[in-house]
Order: sequence, then C-alpha cells, then structure tokens
Amino acid sequence: MSREQNPTTAPAEAAAAAAEEPRPRRLTYAAALAALEGIALLAAGVWVCVEALTGSPDSRQQAVALGITLGVLALLPLLAARGLLRRRGWSRGPAVITQIMGLFCAYYLLQADSLAIPAGIVIAAVSIAALVLLVSPTTAQALGIKGPGRTD
Repeated sequence: MSREQNPTTAPAEAAAAAAEEPRPRRLTYAAALAALEGIALLAAGVWVCVEALTGSPDSRQQAVALGITLGVLALLPLLAARGLLRRRGWSRGPAVITQIMGLFCAYYLLQADSLAIPAGIVIAAVSIAALVLLVSPTTAQALGIKGPGRTD
C-alpha cells in the first residue's frame, strides 16, 4: 500500500502541513482565553484554600475540598490552551467544554443579587468570545479538524 492509499498517514500529514503555516490569530486568542480561565480557576482555588486555613469558614473541610477541586479543574483549560498553541486537534474539545461550563457558571452568578453579577457578565463574555473563536473554520483548519464525514 502506498503513502497515498494509507489512510493512517493522511491526518498526520495534514497536521504537519498545518503546523508549517503561521498560527492564525483566532487560534492564539482562543488559547489565551483558555489560559486566562485556567489561571483564574487556579487563583480562585488557592484563594479559597488560604481563606479556609486562615479564616473561619462554616466547614473547613468543605472549603479546602472546594479549593482543591478548583485547582484540579484549572488543569482542563490550561492543558487545552497548551494544546491549542501546539495545534493539537484534541485540544478543541476540552476548550469547548470549559466554555460551556463557564456559561453555566455565569448563568448562576447572574441570578445573584450581589457583586457576583459583574463577574457573571465577564465570565459570560469571555466564554462566548472563546466559543466563537473555537468553532470558527479558521481554527478548525489550523487544528487539522475536518467536518463530519469529510475525508479530503
């Protein structure tokens, strides 16, 4: 079987060809937003842990668990951002999932009657902007992602 007939080499060759072109700005911006979200989650996790250990929360164990959970959740957008910068096709899925989770978070923050409303607006704006960047044809092409059923 020749290289042209071998279906397993086609995606690798397409990814290599895409990597030689300059990275589209949309892809770079999407990676930057994902990294920003990851850093914010990590910072929130550290802040919650510090407050749990130095303050007087209702339940210290629950507060520490929340801080650790936020820190672990920060890995998803950080790894996605790294993959987007390296043009890995797998990275778009975790990045999109992060944006959808951000929209749920923003929705609940917007239901509050407090200072959480501005945070909800910011999270919603960042999530929507990142989703638009992630689903653009330019980003898909740069990551070597083809549409459903497409083999060309």
